[in-house]
Amino acid sequence: MKEIILCKYGEIVLKGANRSSFEATLTRELKARAALYGDFRIYSSQSTVYIEPKSDACDLDGMEEAACRVFGIVGVSRAAVCDKTMEAILATAKAYLPDRLYGVRTFKAEAKRSDKTFPLSSPQIAAEVGGAVLSTVAGIRVDIHNPDVTVRVEIREGGAYVHAGQKRGAGGMPYKSAGRGLLLLSGGIDSPVAGHMMAKRGLQIEALHFESFPYTSEQAREKVFSLAEKLCAYTGQMYIHVIPLTHIQEELRDHCEEDYFTLLLRIFMMTLAERCARGYHCGALVTGESLGQVASQTLEAIGVTDSVVNMPVFRPLIGMDKEEIVRIARAIDTFETSILPYEDCCTVFTPRHPRTRPEREKVMAQLAKVDFEGLCNEAFAGMYTVKRSIYPTEQK
Repeated sequence: MKEIILCKYGEIVLKGANRSSFEATLTRELKARAALYGDFRIYSSQSTVYIEPKSDACDLDGMEEAACRVFGIVGVSRAAVCDKTMEAILATAKAYLPDRLYGVRTFKAEAKRSDKTFPLSSPQIAAEVGGAVLSTVAGIRVDIHNPDVTVRVEIREGGAYVHAGQKRGAGGMPYKSAGRGLLLLSGGIDSPVAGHMMAKRGLQIEALHFESFPYTSEQAREKVFSLAEKLCAYTGQMYIHVIPLTHIQEELRDHCEEDYFTLLLRIFMMTLAERCARGYHCGALVTGESLGQVASQTLEAIGVTDSVVNMPVFRPLIGMDKEEIVRIARAIDTFETSILPYEDCCTVFTPRHPRTRPEREKVMAQLAKVDFEGLCNEAFAGMYTVKRSIYPTEQK
């Protein structure tokens, strides 16, 4: 019996004249993922992407799971394909559905008749398929209000498709459809979630990590790379640029008032991040800041750090509380890695009483005590880049 994977569009259906460009981006991303699981024919029609295996050697299970992590898809269904006759549909339902409904207590049947030349109406198709399920699946019953599984039959241009249940897709917009942004990736809980959320809106993500060796360890660096690998389950691949901050932090410690230290370090970070972003053709910075969560994330502190950059700063977590952020981190499988007990640069030389309502003029006066431009140039010269990817070869 021939099986196929059906991927249902999300917000793409709302697009107008440029919808085809979003469809093309989505199809490219699915084709890149499919190369890991075999030889598939992938094409789109009627707000659905079809993933059709060309041989029995294809890993349909792996492809189904991968499709669930592709942004732009809201639902993924494994379906049996048959001819567009009621006899073929009922025979397929009786042969295909019992294994997929094993242990299920309740179901309902639905039909979608995109091909209006089919002689039966959607309710009639659903009723006949529902009867076929009841006659072949022991112990199951109909519940049209709150079923365990919805059995669906779709009559489309290329054939009829029978499936039981739909897995939830990643949603959002196709990855790489909204430009490129630079994620400030620490080893904490928040920044990976921020990166995921912006990638879900179609933003291609590169990452920037700041380290303070020897105050931060090799394990702390590898923790960040592991978080990037977790994000690659959704983005495919990612470049992580690493900039050393050790000398900057030592200079701030030696020459500036302690309570300004966090804010001054943040100014260095934002300045270096903008330089890195422009060098790698990123049009925005992405941070995991949440308003009021720590001293550097008050309204006044954010205002000061934003004043030193001249590009958009996206903060998708700005109005979220920690519980909401943790819930997403668990869902995307970054939480357990984020809580590993390895320090990051922001925990080095942490002031006892950081400024929460800084005045920009006083902050700039503190910054004047060090060679700002020289320290930035030195740090940027020490930058190196690593790549994490789920692909065996380079993807564009």
